[in-house]
Amino acid sequence: MARIEIMDIYYNGVIFVKKGQDAEAMGVEGGRVVFTGDLSEAKRWAQDKETVWHDMKGAFLVPGFIDSHLHLLQYGYVLSCPDLSRHTSSIEEIIGALHTFQEKGQKKSGDWIVLRGWNQEQFIGDKRLPTRQDLDLVSKDRPILIYRSCGHIACANTAALLAAGIKKETRNPERGSIDRDEAGEPTGILREYAINLVSTKIPPPDIEVVKAHMIRAMKRLNSYGITSVQSDDFGAFPGLSYKTVIEAYEELEKEGRLTVKVYEQCLLSDQDELDNFLGDGYRTGKGSEFFTIGPLKIIGDGSLGARTASLNSPYADDIENPDNCGISIYSQEELDQKISYGASYGMQVAVHAIGDKAMEMTSRSIIKALEGKKDNPMRHGIVHCQITTPELLKTFREWNLHAYVQTIFMDHDNDIVENRVGRERAASTYAFKTLMDAGVTVSNGSDAPVEHGDVLAGIQCAVTRTTLDGRKTFLREQSLTAEEALHTFTAMGARASFEEEEKGMLLPGMAADFTVLSEDIRKCHPERISNVSVCQTFLNGICVYNSMA
Repeated sequence: MARIEIMDIYYNGVIFVKKGQDAEAMGVEGGRVVFTGDLSEAKRWAQDKETVWHDMKGAFLVPGFIDSHLHLLQYGYVLSCPDLSRHTSSIEEIIGALHTFQEKGQKKSGDWIVLRGWNQEQFIGDKRLPTRQDLDLVSKDRPILIYRSCGHIACANTAALLAAGIKKETRNPERGSIDRDEAGEPTGILREYAINLVSTKIPPPDIEVVKAHMIRAMKRLNSYGITSVQSDDFGAFPGLSYKTVIEAYEELEKEGRLTVKVYEQCLLSDQDELDNFLGDGYRTGKGSEFFTIGPLKIIGDGSLGARTASLNSPYADDIENPDNCGISIYSQEELDQKISYGASYGMQVAVHAIGDKAMEMTSRSIIKALEGKKDNPMRHGIVHCQITTPELLKTFREWNLHAYVQTIFMDHDNDIVENRVGRERAASTYAFKTLMDAGVTVSNGSDAPVEHGDVLAGIQCAVTRTTLDGRKTFLREQSLTAEEALHTFTAMGARASFEEEEKGMLLPGMAADFTVLSEDIRKCHPERISNVSVCQTFLNGICVYNSMA
């Protein structure tokens, strides 16, 4: 008996096939796009097949969104806790949120409280950093660690400092610092690798908890129209082995519960751990359709908000530390070695670099590893690319470096960038339009949980260059068109993971990963883009999110 082929046809809307190409209808069969074209073509395709027709009723259908840099596992954890970003108008509000969390929780008094999301730049009035004394008002016995939204600063209460053995005599660790008061006592504020002194004392979750965090994050990401991510998960919890993370993803795939395709950005800071990883045979591209090993992830500096991004000149607004140029995690020699070592094993490399000094160091190391290959065949790239200079922009173009950007950062960074680096230096920063016009491959993301994975909010910021509330604009000449912004969240994201022939566009033969929006964001008012609804999200032709159900 002949097998009956079933085709799904989507029509009566606008289908964004790829940048510069729209269609009236799309056919999906066996999890793949089989055609995109006009309605008459769809009817011809349907003649000899059992067909299900889907009337889009004027909706806008786009390739499934690809977030090219976030922290899926950590995002899932943050979604399980109170979001301090919603309680960040003052230190008093943070303390109130912590009290509420502690009162509602069923945990024992000795268990840790670990939350994330505060941002002193959003405080009303006094914008000082919280201290251990503030957190001691919540509990003197229960260890508390709260991360700034960027994750590069944290505040610990006295119990947490004691658990970590941090005292007046404790020296700053390499690549980090402990803030101290006038008497030399730790204030509770920890920067960069100093956070690890405390965080490593927190017991890591077991594999079932890890899987629960992943599922929670994927559900939220699907609601934003996301079907693929490039995620840094190995460093989500100190003490959690990369093997457990990989095992969790592989188990979820076998169970049919992966609703997002994951390209893992592998943060392996310890050399022995990296050697074990490579010794186990892991390489960029190894894996399955749903979970693939991606680049070696390296942290090059801190964050702009924490004033730990590595700059060539001091921060313009750091009154207490006028010589502060941020923190370079590695020396040039160390960075050369790490990047060349990874590349020698066939690993793509993606380096977190926000400050101009960090990006200059990273580009020098990548160029050295490329050994004259200006086409950059492994597509090595820089994650964040914020405080660029004209010289750095030329380097990106000349050496074909991939730029992993987060346009959603305009929502908060518009308020601080000129203060942090001065107006003159700020004039060449967040230069995403310049990069794209120069032919640089630019993919977009959210860095969740630094920001939520809201793609439409990221697209709005890319187009308007304003905060989401429209209050402050920064370098409007660097605005992207809505179609260019869509390109960064689709085809360019696929290119970052060597999957440009598999997804990111809706051409025949490609995966039927797509998202249905309530209206065409290229035609609505730019300041309304983030208000457009995600109606449905499809992965390999299967609906994984439906707001209309």
